[in-house]
Amino acid sequence: MSVRLREALREAAAEVPAYPVHDRAVRTARRTRLRTAAVVAVALALTAAVPLAVRGGGRAAPAPAGPGAAALPDRLGLPPVGALRATDRPRLGPASVVFSGQARGLTDEDGTVGIVAADADRYRNWTVGAEVPAGEGVLLSPDGRRLAAPDRSGFRPGINLIDLVTGTTRHLPSPRAGSSMTDPAGWAPDGSALVVRDTTPANPEAGAHLNTLSLLRIDTGRAVRLLETTQVPVFGTPVAFTADGSRLAYQVGDKVLVSSADGRQISSFALPAESALAGKGAWLPDGSLALVERDPATDRWRLGRVDVEGRALPAPALPTVSGVTAIRLLGWQADGSAWVVAYRPEPNAPALSTGGPLDMGERTWYQIVRSIRVLGLTPGAAAPTTLLTAPDQVLAIDVADAVVHAGRVREAHPPSGLGGRVWWGVSLVVLLLGVVFGYRRVRRGRPVSRGRARRG
Repeated sequence: MSVRLREALREAAAEVPAYPVHDRAVRTARRTRLRTAAVVAVALALTAAVPLAVRGGGRAAPAPAGPGAAALPDRLGLPPVGALRATDRPRLGPASVVFSGQARGLTDEDGTVGIVAADADRYRNWTVGAEVPAGEGVLLSPDGRRLAAPDRSGFRPGINLIDLVTGTTRHLPSPRAGSSMTDPAGWAPDGSALVVRDTTPANPEAGAHLNTLSLLRIDTGRAVRLLETTQVPVFGTPVAFTADGSRLAYQVGDKVLVSSADGRQISSFALPAESALAGKGAWLPDGSLALVERDPATDRWRLGRVDVEGRALPAPALPTVSGVTAIRLLGWQADGSAWVVAYRPEPNAPALSTGGPLDMGERTWYQIVRSIRVLGLTPGAAAPTTLLTAPDQVLAIDVADAVVHAGRVREAHPPSGLGGRVWWGVSLVVLLLGVVFGYRRVRRGRPVSRGRARRG
């Protein structure tokens, strides 16, 4: 090669721009790491969403159960650890039962109740603020859509209405001025009104109290006063409505009072010994009232029948119930069958060991009861049929009227393991760790020097 040719090649090479190999390689690696971090973050976000749908205590997208789908589970479980609340997503939809007691998951000092969907084993819970028995102070609306619970926040006496379909909570203020405590006592059949009990100090020292029973309209907040008294035992519990909602019956002490929906008293009568108004299903289709009656000789319970003046009528031909502290009537089927809650006794309860008589209002106290069952009493049957069982220390229950009237029982498979709120926490931790991991990978990929590559 001649000297002139070598010089020409050298001059041509000098004019070629330098290729930034190092900088371009660093930028490519950085883009790759950023894409990887983004993919990891998206994958973790999708993973976080999975527990909400799959592990939240039931099916992924619960739709409100239609009337044909409402059914009683044949057994209850306990709310999973970290169970979703009644207002969490996915929404529960109408419920079949609400239950309470002192079992695991229900022993919160603020009073936690369990709730089960009408059509499947989707469990939720709700903190009431005090230990209030389901079916006596925490009540499902007739269609199972709303839960009425006392507001024990201490700020505004009243009732909290929890809509299980929308997840919203509405506060109904107490209709009684100066009330210190308000409790729900019964739903009107169409869900448009709620009977509430108010406790009001009768003097500045609060040494005595007045107890007021009112029928509160949910849409307007207007209330009709039914009764005011200083008598406390069994006050307003339970309240039973006729099917058309025009009349209601309630118990005060050892008397039953019958009123119209506008507050006019129709009648009152004294109860026989060892008997009580049967429950929220006390009205029979013929306009008579059912009582629960205990035979002291056999310790068996049965459903009796009286007219609105308290005169005895022939009792329904239903089996008796034994081995319980009390029964409470939930409602009737078209064939004359009755559904009742049966309270099984706690053998070690001090009140039972003394052998002395128990007041009817004491027979469902938590310290008296070991567990509950829902029984079916069929006309002409020799013995009750067990419809629902529950673990020990599940001590109280309410069943939606729609479920009682439908008369269907489904095979239940209560959830186990961890609840949806635990999976929320786990997913959030995994997501945060993924973000931190991706950020550190990006940081490690940054170059130390940004100098241009040398030309050869």
